[in-house]
Amino acid sequence: MGYSQVLIPSKTNVDTLQNTSDTLKNHFKEVSGQDTVLMKNESGLETVVTIVASDSSWNQVQKNIIHLFKGAKVKYQGFELSADYIRLDRNNNMLYASGIYDEKGKYVGRPVVIFPNETPKAVDSLLYNYKSQEGKTFGIMTEEDGGYIQARVLRKNIYDELSIKDAMYSTCDLPYPHTHFGIHISRGLITDKQIIAGPSYLVFQGIPFKFLALPFGFFPKTNKKQSGFLFPSFGDDVTRGFGLRDFGWYLTYNDYWDSELRGSFYSKGSWEAWVRTNYVVNYKFNGGFNFRFASTPTGVEGSDNFRRAKDFNFTWNHTQRQEANPGTSFSASVMFGTSSYFQNSAAGSTYDIRELTRNNMSSSISYGKVFADGKVNFTSTLSHRQDMTTGKIDLELPTFSLNVATFNPFDSKERVGEQKWYQRITVGYSLQGRNSLSTGDSTLFSKETLQKFTNGFQHNIPVSLSLTAFKYFQFNTSFNYTERWYLQTVRNYRANEINGYVDARDTVPGFRRAYDYSFSTGLSTKIYGMYPKMGKIQAIRHVVTPSINLNYRPDFSDPKYGFYKEWIDKTGRLSKYSIFENGIFGGPGQGKSMGIGFSIDNNIEAKVLNTSDTTKGNAFRKIPIIQGLTFSGNYNFAADSLKLSNISFSGRTSLFKEKINLNFSGTFDPYSLNTNGERINRFALKDGKLARLTNFGLSFDYSFNPDASRRRNDNIDSMRNSMPNMTPEQANALASISRDPNAFVDFNIPWNFAGSFSLQYFTRFDQEQQRERADYSATINFHGDLNLTPKWKIQFNSGYDIKQREVSMTNLSIYRDLHCWDMSVGWVPFGRYKSYNITIRAKSSILQDLKLSKRNSHYTY
Repeated sequence: MGYSQVLIPSKTNVDTLQNTSDTLKNHFKEVSGQDTVLMKNESGLETVVTIVASDSSWNQVQKNIIHLFKGAKVKYQGFELSADYIRLDRNNNMLYASGIYDEKGKYVGRPVVIFPNETPKAVDSLLYNYKSQEGKTFGIMTEEDGGYIQARVLRKNIYDELSIKDAMYSTCDLPYPHTHFGIHISRGLITDKQIIAGPSYLVFQGIPFKFLALPFGFFPKTNKKQSGFLFPSFGDDVTRGFGLRDFGWYLTYNDYWDSELRGSFYSKGSWEAWVRTNYVVNYKFNGGFNFRFASTPTGVEGSDNFRRAKDFNFTWNHTQRQEANPGTSFSASVMFGTSSYFQNSAAGSTYDIRELTRNNMSSSISYGKVFADGKVNFTSTLSHRQDMTTGKIDLELPTFSLNVATFNPFDSKERVGEQKWYQRITVGYSLQGRNSLSTGDSTLFSKETLQKFTNGFQHNIPVSLSLTAFKYFQFNTSFNYTERWYLQTVRNYRANEINGYVDARDTVPGFRRAYDYSFSTGLSTKIYGMYPKMGKIQAIRHVVTPSINLNYRPDFSDPKYGFYKEWIDKTGRLSKYSIFENGIFGGPGQGKSMGIGFSIDNNIEAKVLNTSDTTKGNAFRKIPIIQGLTFSGNYNFAADSLKLSNISFSGRTSLFKEKINLNFSGTFDPYSLNTNGERINRFALKDGKLARLTNFGLSFDYSFNPDASRRRNDNIDSMRNSMPNMTPEQANALASISRDPNAFVDFNIPWNFAGSFSLQYFTRFDQEQQRERADYSATINFHGDLNLTPKWKIQFNSGYDIKQREVSMTNLSIYRDLHCWDMSVGWVPFGRYKSYNITIRAKSSILQDLKLSKRNSHYTY
């Protein structure tokens, strides 16, 4: 705090200023430049005080007074005082500093004092007696534990106690009287451990509420975070009624972790409570837990259909700093709970469309370690995935992998010159292990379910060779060997029961290994084509990348391998099955494969005359027409039928000077269907079709203000560079903004409007009409915001389902920037989540400086 104590170092004998090495010819002449003063401290050692005046200095020798003008500075070791006017009176031991009025009558050049390891403090003017170390400061602002005290008059004594008069305490760092919420303190005393206030009253928007005045008060000053009340927000929900939302209590335990206890109550009987705990150890790790519980009544109370839904949701996030333990990583992202939580609680009263439409929850806890100078990498993961529609849960407890970087076994460290062909051979190795379970959420913790974990290990050894052949071709060949280890296999049989024979399966314990291998070799090249000039189009370049490969895999269902067994199925036919059917990594494939794989990739771009800018060397500009248009498939000579695989294709392009990125993909089936919808060995070409288009997807998005995200990033980078010594809270806040910029409203961006379109076309077989039918889904989504004034912003998002012919959830929000506070009004005008919400909250210093507001009401990082 100590903005007065920076004026003169403690107990310095300033009388020695008379020893100044004065360079003035007479004491009335004004000069500019730098001078030094020799001073003696209590130990008798001489020290140097530097005096600088960028405009002029005036030494009144007869009156023993020094005047410094315009950019005047006094430096002593780590202490510095600067102002546009400084006067040092050696007769009464007084130092005076102030600003000056410029030609426009504006007060400029206020004194600024800097003490070692403290932030600069600006004042209107000050007086200081360097003998008694007492002074008086006028128009001071200082920070106290996240708040700001602005005092008209302040005095400091030798005990570092500060007396204040006509002061305002608020969260605003702008000059008085700008504040929306504050406490006016008529007189007070600030000590190292407490603030003692005289008559005090609340001030709102410059209006004093003196009838709410307190005659006196004692406030502890512990220089650390304090527990306290969390102010609620208010709103109305069409299904839950009027609500008091997010009120609660903030608990701080120490510098490493804190908690929030919050709750919401609604007039129609719904309520929600949650606990949020955050922890951080600087330069090591940080994270947080969040447990939420919601009780929501449905139906008519007193009727048979009335019930109360009880839902919960738990999340845990943990991040480890890389420098804390080089070569080792640990992270966690956990979310689980009841599948109806987000719908019944309106996503925790946030009405976040991403949460409301969530159809799954997943968790992952990962550990990683790097060995052998980065050549060996080990990772292990515990994970879970929960389908909220079907209730299915998939657990991986755990999954691990050990990967060895590829190396050249036949190369030599003493090799001179280029590699020989065999020295280019690369070999790799990977080991995976899994222990998994798939079950329903209602039976997850039953004893029978927990005994159904499946597990196994898989080894993979890839060998590859890449060479340049015939100057223009790239030759690639590879051999892949995979081996799986299991502790159990299956046996199928027909069991004789009362109602007849039924299919049955036994699990046979015991170690079994399953292996397979495959071989592939191929060629690829690039073909360049140029099209003639057409108007402004100077040239069109077409790059074609064809590739072809031969692949082979033996039939591992052959009895000599022992991987398949024969049995009589329910139709009475002799068929084969794999004893590794339930294996977590599967088993070797059935059937011999020997075929030709093929693909062709196309890139087309145009060079167009740039008539708008020819002065900066940009006479031409390139326009991408088609990027990555790829067709691929495979033909299996060894198959007895359906030898040609489906032909898949994908591509992308850009429109309107690359402002719209359009992506598309699909699949062609070369074979026809029979009356049961099954593929038959008959080419669709014989039925008058080149192929059947079975699915096609198209999507694109467009922002009418593409500079919006760039401007936000520049703003954040500028803040990060201008604050090298951030507090942990500021660093965490800035990291949160960088991770999820869409969670914040940016008043620096005057407007933004963006939209997206998605189309999915697919076919399905209609059993009643015995023919293939086409179907589709298509949606349009748009969002944007607009600054009505520099302090008011309106934000909206909505969409339209073209097939269902209905509008998706629409949300309208209005934000008011109050600098140190902000206000938001959210409105869902129609639909299941029809509601409104009003929130007023204090804003962190980082958000004040960046002119950002947080979108949702849970104001934590």
